[in-house]
Amino acid sequence: MKNIFTDGADKSSQRSLLRALGWTDGEINKPLVGVICAQSEIIPGHMHLDTIAKAACEGVIAAGGKPVILPAIGVCDGIAMGHAGMRYSLPSREVIADSCEILLRAHGIQAAVFIGNCDKIIPGMLMAAARVNIPSVFVSGGPMLAGRVHGKKTSLSTMFEEVGAYNAGKLGAEELKEFECNACPTCGSCSGMFTANSLNCLCEALGMALPGNGTLPMVYSARLALAKETGAAVMNLLEKNVRPLDIMTPAAFKNAETVDMAIGASTNTVLHLIAVAREAGLGGDKISMDILNSISEKTPNLCRLAPAGEHYIEELHEAGGISAVMNELYKADLLDGGVMTIGGKQLKEVIANAYIRDKEVIRPLSSPYSAQGGLAVLKGNLAKDGCVVKKSAVDEKMLKHSGPAKCFDGEEQAMNAISSGKIKAGDVVVIRYEGPLGGPGMREMLTPTSAIVGAGLGDSVALITDGRFSGATRGAAIGHVCPEAAAGGVIGIIKDGDVIDIDINACTLNVRLTDKEIKERLAAFKPVEKPVTGYLARYRKLVASASDGAVFTK
Repeated sequence: MKNIFTDGADKSSQRSLLRALGWTDGEINKPLVGVICAQSEIIPGHMHLDTIAKAACEGVIAAGGKPVILPAIGVCDGIAMGHAGMRYSLPSREVIADSCEILLRAHGIQAAVFIGNCDKIIPGMLMAAARVNIPSVFVSGGPMLAGRVHGKKTSLSTMFEEVGAYNAGKLGAEELKEFECNACPTCGSCSGMFTANSLNCLCEALGMALPGNGTLPMVYSARLALAKETGAAVMNLLEKNVRPLDIMTPAAFKNAETVDMAIGASTNTVLHLIAVAREAGLGGDKISMDILNSISEKTPNLCRLAPAGEHYIEELHEAGGISAVMNELYKADLLDGGVMTIGGKQLKEVIANAYIRDKEVIRPLSSPYSAQGGLAVLKGNLAKDGCVVKKSAVDEKMLKHSGPAKCFDGEEQAMNAISSGKIKAGDVVVIRYEGPLGGPGMREMLTPTSAIVGAGLGDSVALITDGRFSGATRGAAIGHVCPEAAAGGVIGIIKDGDVIDIDINACTLNVRLTDKEIKERLAAFKPVEKPVTGYLARYRKLVASASDGAVFTK
């Protein structure tokens, strides 16, 4: 297969540099496959990705290609949580997409294997795959195993909530240390249906990864075998000239959205699926916050993994994995089985032999956890352009709630109030100036939501924000409120004591103000602009609303 960057006498200079790397004629003449690996010693989900990359390279070599490992950055959301570093998490997605594009196009790469594992890395890579549109495949590093404390499974989500319990005086220092030492027992993406695992599962639903990508634990040797099979798969795609935009079609995105609702994935998937779809050239008529509710209405919630329930990703894998979920949905005509996958087969062929092995972890359609999907998009005078909640992780008492607002211009103010006991049962905590523009960077709010749950207020206090939530968040936590405060949204003019009405089943979010009162307050409103420098200053100038995926404006 001809490579315009290495073939012909006029490319002798370029080939001389490849020879400086120790390449032979045979290697130079093989198809060049970029293995983009986000290995890092600061991210537990990425610590071992070099071994996954080497296995993928073996698969490429066995199938006749020449792999080259290329780098990608990443941010660990858990480590960045609760301080200014979290402002860089979502913005890192755009850097990842841009840098992958640069590496692939600048070096004449003919096909790509993308290896990430955590939150912004996977969607950033998906955006790059759609943008560059060379034959591409995805394989993750796999989830970590659940921790165990006192015989009960735990995760990072549990850890944050135990910190909240400690701050509320409900847990001692020794017991907190016991949780700290046992919550995250292995490398891998955090063990619940948090954002990283949600996206790795949805790569299967999109057709961009082989079965098991989202659920096969990091510690299993089968994860290395999967990486080898993925390396071979990209060579097959290259031979047949099947590209990401041939796979990531409108039907594939609808499949992913449907699986998203069935497994009760992270609210961040809404943000990222919209962003990836935009890179794939699909407008709001194909995927948007509005369309997600119509899919949720007819998609039953079949899984409730941590933080929504007591099961973990390793149990989802043992129960049949995402293939079993998809086969159950396909039998009800909720998925398009004719879409192509990276394995060279149609989706219906891939999932044909999958079945549910544990009907508590994956409920059959005859007895779902709920008749509707795990996520909901709310609208109203407080969120004209929408906001998102993980409905499956909300206490039933809080599906409909009205209460007085307690307003805070940033996460730190809110945490001070929660930690000092100023938030009472019935309150609605409002955290603003944390959106893509206002943060800037749209921080996740796992720390305050966990503090609320840890203080025993998870069934009586709601939290709304123009920021985001970790996939590890549970409770009446409503994020992505659009328009955000910094863009002149109504969330910016709410005052302490204003009554907020939340009806998650009806998909509404309103503040009890008349249209006239809202108009008058908005006329006198001047949004706060936080002082930032460097990349965040550039990011603020370019970023679009969360309702548009928080992508850079064209």
